[in-house]
Amino acid sequence: MSRTVYRACTLCEAACGLAFEVVDNRIVAVRGDEDDPLSRGYVCPKGVAIGAIHNDPDRLRVPMRRTVSGAFEPISWDDAFSITADRLRAIRSQYGADAVALYMGNPIVHSHGILLIRSGLVKALGTRNNMSASSQDTAPRFAASYYVYGNSLALPVPDIDRTQYFLCIGANPRVSNGSVFTAPDVRSRLKKLRERGGRLVVIDPRRTETARDADEHISIRPGGDAALLLAMTQTLVEENLIDRQAINQLSIGWQQVESRLGAFTPERVAPHIGVAAEIIRRLAREFAAAPSSVCYTRMGVCVSPHSTLATFATDLLNLAAGRLGAIGGWMFNIPAFDIAPALKLNGDGHARWKSRVRGLPETLGEVPTSVLAEEIETPGVGQVRGVVTVAGNPVLSSPNGPRMARALGKLDFMVSVDLYINETTRHADIILPSAWGMVEDHIDLISGSVAVRNVARISPPVLEQSPGELTDWEILLELCYRLGGGPTGMPLLDAAYRAARRVGLRWRPEQMADLLLRLGPHGDRYLPWSKGLNLKKLRRAEHGLDFGPLEPGLAHRVTHKDGKAHLDAAPLLAAMDGLARELADAPPSADELLLIGRRDLRSNNSWMHNVPELVAGRERCVLYVHPDDAARANVRDDDLAVLESRTHRGHVTVKLTDEMRPGVVSLPHGWGHAPAAEWQKTAGQHAGVSANDWTDDQRVESVVGQSILNAVPVRLRAAARAASDEGQSAADPLVATT
Repeated sequence: MSRTVYRACTLCEAACGLAFEVVDNRIVAVRGDEDDPLSRGYVCPKGVAIGAIHNDPDRLRVPMRRTVSGAFEPISWDDAFSITADRLRAIRSQYGADAVALYMGNPIVHSHGILLIRSGLVKALGTRNNMSASSQDTAPRFAASYYVYGNSLALPVPDIDRTQYFLCIGANPRVSNGSVFTAPDVRSRLKKLRERGGRLVVIDPRRTETARDADEHISIRPGGDAALLLAMTQTLVEENLIDRQAINQLSIGWQQVESRLGAFTPERVAPHIGVAAEIIRRLAREFAAAPSSVCYTRMGVCVSPHSTLATFATDLLNLAAGRLGAIGGWMFNIPAFDIAPALKLNGDGHARWKSRVRGLPETLGEVPTSVLAEEIETPGVGQVRGVVTVAGNPVLSSPNGPRMARALGKLDFMVSVDLYINETTRHADIILPSAWGMVEDHIDLISGSVAVRNVARISPPVLEQSPGELTDWEILLELCYRLGGGPTGMPLLDAAYRAARRVGLRWRPEQMADLLLRLGPHGDRYLPWSKGLNLKKLRRAEHGLDFGPLEPGLAHRVTHKDGKAHLDAAPLLAAMDGLARELADAPPSADELLLIGRRDLRSNNSWMHNVPELVAGRERCVLYVHPDDAARANVRDDDLAVLESRTHRGHVTVKLTDEMRPGVVSLPHGWGHAPAAEWQKTAGQHAGVSANDWTDDQRVESVVGQSILNAVPVRLRAAARAASDEGQSAADPLVATT
């Protein structure tokens, strides 16, 4: 008998509402939920194919142990947990807690269970070597928010549905459907912007899918975002276009910023970023003159050489024009499930400790992933000898992937919680496979907090959990208990949970979620007569609840005692000074070639290429090259060419396109699968190459140590010419020696 289950998609930040048709515990059809308050029936190709992941024959169903030969064999859950706990305890006992490192991948953002047990796992491991995908894409936003708003999770979003001028820099929301910006069906939202007389301007080195729909596309040199934003803000100051009332009302420290802006005149900045001074000034004037406007920056900016500064500069421009916290501007969601208070309890901050080898700072309790390989390879007290990965593939997602793979192969012990054997988990001694998320409740803790409307929902399971399966949080909970900890990271409370466990009482993440909801802005405060929410009430709204558009002001997210944005944090001002010094140098050479990444609508980072429907058709892992650059390199369309950087020399398939800025090439991230591997057969048939083979783990930005995945210096050559030069490669400064 067929039944329909309504549930939010868990594949990306858009969190689109889906309607699942289920027969005999199998998903037979997926369509968009027309009654979802955010997505209104929209669904992307990934959402339609979500059932294929559950049915994938390559997905692991039982724990696996790697044998001496390198092959994997199934073992029982009890044996897997016992081996894991024993080996991790032994490493900690002999070498100290920091000898174990934890890496968590992007999918944890879509698992409320992992998010709510994460602090418990960190405390149970006892290590400061915590890492995640955030240091590849979001740490600059976290750090800027921590300093400016007092809260790393105060994440402003563009009020896209009410703005009249949308300035989009280093982002491609038509493909991403928003990043740190939950806005399903962005293309329709941008179309409505233009229909109401608004204007869309995209600034990007590539004429992206979003740029094709824009009123204007402006090409910029990769890495020029921070200088551009500061030059626009300087123009507002110089031409007396800033909103001083808003600045004085909402912030402190503006004087220290303004005293530095003189170093960023459009005329000084223009030669360094490839955008003419008159265009910079015009953009600033348009931004200030529009009835409402917002500047949104994202992935391209967050992986650039000045990512934290550029993120801070985004806030500055929006503030200077009076758009921070204003309708149609740079606004804050009011999350129904607000995890920021819990974050404060467990510690929110930046640079409270540093990595052992290179001294890179932590952000939000995590050190950059770019240090993991060196922490494994470098002897001494605190050398990493054991690694725990959760839903991550850092061999493909972190810089200098080949070095990462070699380092993982040197560990004393590694355990991975993952659905698949992949380029990272192949090095694990134990793999603990979680049940696919369709078998449990889902709560949008993160997506709901950056949505373009104030919404809330809890989604029911779509499928029944099979006997012997454990969910991701159940696996982590068992690890916490076996390591002497518990789900909260609070010793007394965890001791109580361990005692309750012995009499059959279980901790569940929904208990914590209910607490967050009931004490949140829409909660019932545990008052029986209250009309506020609890989980039981929220479950009755099968399509979710809409509390209305974003509300103006900062008070609901800023946690500084004075309720204002603080612009005078020393690390951010130092970053301004550093960029000013760089601008004193000569502009970059016209002969340079820089590598940037790109997104694809049918891909989700590194882990959806084993779904046949999503990899069918033309080859997508190709290097986009402008015809002028191709002519200089003597390569043609569809040629197999050689791309070189400091860390790697490898072959790429060339695709000529005038959508690229001359001097810039683009390769999508997330590919580079093992072509002959049995563990993911479809992905192996569409292996591609990993863009992060060419990125450099030694090249990080100055504030948070964020990986620089854009503006990577490279050289492109025809394969035949590269082969003839092979004998000179040892002396080539672009070729890595480590």
